[in-house]
Amino acid sequence: MRRTVDYYFAPQSPWMYLGHARFTTLLRDTGAQVKVLPVDFGQVFPASGGLPLPKRAPQRQAYRLVELRRFSEALGIPLNPQPRFFPVAGDPAGWLITAVALHDGSDAALRLTGAVGRAIWAEERDAADPATLAALLRETGLDAARLEQSQQPDVQARYAEHTRQAIDAGVFGAPSYVIDGEIFWGQDRLDFVARRLGA
Repeated sequence: MRRTVDYYFAPQSPWMYLGHARFTTLLRDTGAQVKVLPVDFGQVFPASGGLPLPKRAPQRQAYRLVELRRFSEALGIPLNPQPRFFPVAGDPAGWLITAVALHDGSDAALRLTGAVGRAIWAEERDAADPATLAALLRETGLDAARLEQSQQPDVQARYAEHTRQAIDAGVFGAPSYVIDGEIFWGQDRLDFVARRLGA
């Protein structure tokens, strides 16, 4: 039986970026289906007791930078722990990924999601800038019309629904992979996701 993974993430999350390529490879290797669900974690954190990065204790912020460097080096994935355009609003990219998922399917949405992560964490680009988002559509071979469509109420309502679904599912951090109601939080849990998918 082909399982389905609900993939909840913040487009601007470095942890999403660090795990994304491995996750897409895992989907391909197992034949699992995926629902690509970008989420506004600014709404999730108040519902789950989390704090946005600037409000976290200094010790936690410092350790986050250490862990980002560790995982970047261990995985061989280029990452600047303090990129030029961060913090950055995630909604514009989230709306765009939602529009692509709606019109072009999950594979295309996954491709764009990876490009957004690289843009922020490896390429020093502003993923909230419409010009950057338009460029990412071109670079991933997607229709330029998706940018305008991402501004439409139906797409933005769908993005808001992703956020409500995440809260209802008990999601509290990004990325989270939910399989048959079971949550796997963080790119460092992908080994457990693989086991759950039978890899």
